[in-house]
Amino acid sequence: MTARSKSATNRALADLVDEYLRVLANERGASAHTLRAYHREIHAFAAYIAQHHGKKFAVDRIDHTHIRAYLGTLYERGLCKASTARALASIRSWFRWLARAHYVDQNVASLVSTPRLPKHLPRVPSIEQMNRVVDSVGEDAASWPTRDRAILELLYGCGIRNAELTGLNLNDVYWANEAILVRGKGQKQRLVPLGDAAAKALRAYLAERSAHLAAANRAKAPATPALFLNLQLRGLARAGGQARLTTRSVGRIVKRIAIRRGLSSDVHPHTLRHAFGTHMLEEGADLRAIQEILGHERLSTTQRYTQLTSAQLTEVYDNTHPRAR
Repeated sequence: MTARSKSATNRALADLVDEYLRVLANERGASAHTLRAYHREIHAFAAYIAQHHGKKFAVDRIDHTHIRAYLGTLYERGLCKASTARALASIRSWFRWLARAHYVDQNVASLVSTPRLPKHLPRVPSIEQMNRVVDSVGEDAASWPTRDRAILELLYGCGIRNAELTGLNLNDVYWANEAILVRGKGQKQRLVPLGDAAAKALRAYLAERSAHLAAANRAKAPATPALFLNLQLRGLARAGGQARLTTRSVGRIVKRIAIRRGLSSDVHPHTLRHAFGTHMLEEGADLRAIQEILGHERLSTTQRYTQLTSAQLTEVYDNTHPRAR
């Protein structure tokens, strides 16, 4: 046992979790969403160990059987395999860091198998349905129509994530290059093409955004860099406030408009990202190019986000296989 791992016997599990979360935030630039998820999952596991084995149970005494037992309690509580897999992924990440930091000798979580997950293809609206939804954003379904249309145009037209959208600032729009600068997972940056329809919708919104700020008579308030603002400009008057639209609000906006236009109630911002990749593939885009735009590290991830309809597969088969004719 190393000197560092010996010191782990005197460290509370919760303290080691918090130290790891600080590393994620300060050194690895993890997103707020990732930090919240890891905080929830790993602290829950640490609490389980303390409850069943005592508060002074050292981290280097935890083995794979403890982790398997914890996952068993998650199943008993009714958690699905996907939720259990996310919990295991968080615990694995923590133990990977513990091993690198010499608090433990090995990553015992790597000995626990990930639950086998069913493979579900994302259901996406058709091209015609998406065009109808985006082209018909009005006051009957939107509290700020120009803003909400720009949101839909960027989510569907650029394929960006909800958190990437709400994180956009005014200076992230590169008009001369017809692109936007997107900060993805792990603070990785990429330039995403800005199409004509999205650019037009964005310009219309920016004009109203300026007028909205001026009408609010907030001359003493600092200018906000946030691209998308909430309607009431909540938080702008506070020190450091930006009135930035939240991901939760974007989710409500997308769902409300989608339902009003006859789409399924399970439509959410990520559905538009799925639709972006699927529709580009349907129109002949290269899978590698879609991967770059979506910001995926692995091509296999892009393949899960895209799908070919059975009709397209039949058409490809009929047109290419020598025995099909």
